[in-house]
Amino acid sequence: MFDMKDDTNPLVLGTGEGTVPDKEKLRQRFESKAGERILIIKDIGRKLEDLLLSIHPHPAVKVRTKSFQSFYAKHSRQLRSGITPHITDLMGVRIVCPFLHDLAQVEKLMSDNFEVTEIDRKGGHYTHKEFGYESIHMLIKIPYDVTRVRGNGDCEVIEVQIRTILQDAWAEVEHEIFYKGEFSPLDSQKRKLSAINASLFLADTTFQEIRLYQKKLNSQLVERRENFYQKVEKANDTFFIPDLPTDNLEQQSEPVSSDPENSSIDELLLKALTAHNNKQFEKTIAIYSMILERDLEDPIRSLIHKHRGVANFAQSKYDEAISDFTQAFELDGKSHMSVYYRGLVYSVLDQYPKAIEDFTLSLSINPYQSYCLFRRGQAYYHVGDSLKAISDCNTSLSMEPKNDKVRKFHALLQAELKM
Repeated sequence: MFDMKDDTNPLVLGTGEGTVPDKEKLRQRFESKAGERILIIKDIGRKLEDLLLSIHPHPAVKVRTKSFQSFYAKHSRQLRSGITPHITDLMGVRIVCPFLHDLAQVEKLMSDNFEVTEIDRKGGHYTHKEFGYESIHMLIKIPYDVTRVRGNGDCEVIEVQIRTILQDAWAEVEHEIFYKGEFSPLDSQKRKLSAINASLFLADTTFQEIRLYQKKLNSQLVERRENFYQKVEKANDTFFIPDLPTDNLEQQSEPVSSDPENSSIDELLLKALTAHNNKQFEKTIAIYSMILERDLEDPIRSLIHKHRGVANFAQSKYDEAISDFTQAFELDGKSHMSVYYRGLVYSVLDQYPKAIEDFTLSLSINPYQSYCLFRRGQAYYHVGDSLKAISDCNTSLSMEPKNDKVRKFHALLQAELKM
């Protein structure tokens, strides 16, 4: 790793404080291994991209090899400081993550899959008056399976930097200002930089908070959707698939008790979804009604009506559910799910011609809905049109060939049509 510990090394002229590096000999040695380093870092980059596939969204992997000009400047600086040259960043990897939470996951993956020789958490010691942004730096040994094929490029380790997108942006700008300029920023500019640094840190923290909120919201939404479809399946699918669970979803709950005045719409929405998943349907409906009393843009109002419609459906308040889904669609004509849900309610009420109309309308907005085709096929079956039913079933299976419910229904239709 260009570790000049031997005074007889041909790359160093003279000894002691007056030592001057022989630039041309250094260049020759540097360039003789440059090809190896390029191949090594490309291999490492591919390994890391595969390793990071488990993190969503995937962090970006950037690789680079040090230029001779940059290497020589650093080598000379270390000599001038009385340090024996020891350069460990001839090859570097930067892993750029969208969120703060991802940094710990990436660090653990690196530690689990590579031999880490050093970890440095840069910026963690800064006070609020100092510049710098946190970043994780690691040195990893080049794996044997790579060195066996590529050699080691005159370096045993690779420097890995793990940062968020905003940390990376700060580092790039900071490097230009502090290390490439002839003059360091003066006090007035330093105050501006300090403000930018604080803003970036706040933005990173805020992004992370929003992401955690969205994860909670999506988790509750998925659970609520499963409960909704379970009730639909009990009403519609038992005729076709008699082995469905029969637990009661229609449990009552205590009324909403918290004062919503100081709660944001996001907070109320999460409370409503949580209450729904706890089968506190009256409370759920009350919270959605509170939200609808606020001044909302049409797409948001449509979304809340759709959610309240699902809660009304869970209470078997079918007329109220249909009203909510209808208002949701009137407010947002692109909301294919609103008319799909309304079609499901009509199916539960055995109003199959209306269900077919709604499923067809939903598919006209978004034709790539396997389940909507399946439900329309069921409705066609109930009105005695088995040919249209099996056509919808075939299209649904082309999208989701492993869907057991659709396959069972398809088998029933084939038996009846003697296909």
